[in-house]
This record gives sequence, C-alpha cells and structure tokens, in this order.
Amino acid sequence: MFSKNTVRFASAALSIAAASFTLSPTHSLAERIVTVGGAPMYPSKNIVENAVHSKDHTTLVAAVKAAGLVDTLEGPGPFTVFAPTNEAFKKLPPGTVETLVKPENKPTLTKILTYHVVPGRLSAQELADMVDKGGGKTMLRTVEGNDLTVMRKGDRHLTLTDDKGDVATITIADVFQSNGVIHVINTVMQP
Repeated sequence: MFSKNTVRFASAALSIAAASFTLSPTHSLAERIVTVGGAPMYPSKNIVENAVHSKDHTTLVAAVKAAGLVDTLEGPGPFTVFAPTNEAFKKLPPGTVETLVKPENKPTLTKILTYHVVPGRLSAQELADMVDKGGGKTMLRTVEGNDLTVMRKGDRHLTLTDDKGDVATITIADVFQSNGVIHVINTVMQP
C-alpha cells in the first residue's frame, strides 16, 4: 500500500509536528528579543514582567511599585513607555528619588511616572513618521495629561523634550511587549 519512503516521510513529518508543539508560547522562535539591562525582553510578556529583570531599570521598577502602578502596567494597554534608566534617575538632584518614593509623595510620583506613558503602541518608525509629517516635531499627549515633544537628533535618534525643556534621547527603541512597547531613555521627563 505505502512505500517505505512514504512511511519515512510521514514519520519525519509527525516528528517535526510534535517537536513544534513542544515550543513554549512564551519563547516562540518568531519573537524579536531585545536585551535591556542584561536581560532578554520577551514580546510575549507584559511591561512589568520584562522590566523587573533589567538591571538598568531597578529605580524605575521601585518607583512604579511605590506609585501603585504595577497592575496598570500589567494590564492590556497598549502602552508606549519611555523608560528612564537608573543613570537617568541619578541626574536628578540628590535625594529626589528617595523623597518621591515616600508614601506622602505618591501623587507627585504618579504624575511623573504617567508623564512617561502614552496610550497606544508607537514604534520608533511610527514616531519618526509623525515627526516627519509634523515638520520636524510632533506632540504626544501622555497619560498624565501634558505633552512630550518628539524630534529627530540627526538621522538615527529620536529625542523627547518635557515641559521644563529637559531633553531625553531614546537609546534603545522598540522593545515590544505583549501590552505595548518600551523605548529606553537617558533622562527623567518632568511635567
């Protein structure tokens, strides 16, 4: 009925199919995994699940916890998060972070952190296209309610300018998450 080659082919096909079902859905071969702070960032995980592993974002993670924003950033989103590094937080005046994470300063901390979040999933290319269409800059309305100005720095980098005139550069773009995207920045933005 069946030749030996047909049986071998069918057996090989079943082996391949079985092997493909053993791949973990959280580690799909199709994922574009970016390393941030020495840790892989998996697109199948949410913003918080990934951020807690970045050694460059321990201050941000502590601030998110202190502000009570963990559940929000684990939610469906989608969110675009401009994530300042530990070095960015060190640029603030001495004692600022320690003061902000105190329970009595939760409203101020929440305001600063939500100023780093924009509704939707905006890739670096989408941001660049918005800048180009806007004549060299575009405004993004943050979850906090004020705007960030996005502009180009040369041909390759995008910058953000806050209400106070501070400028941050996107140092790592397009860290996609299941509920949004993170763009790593080198300065804390302040409304």
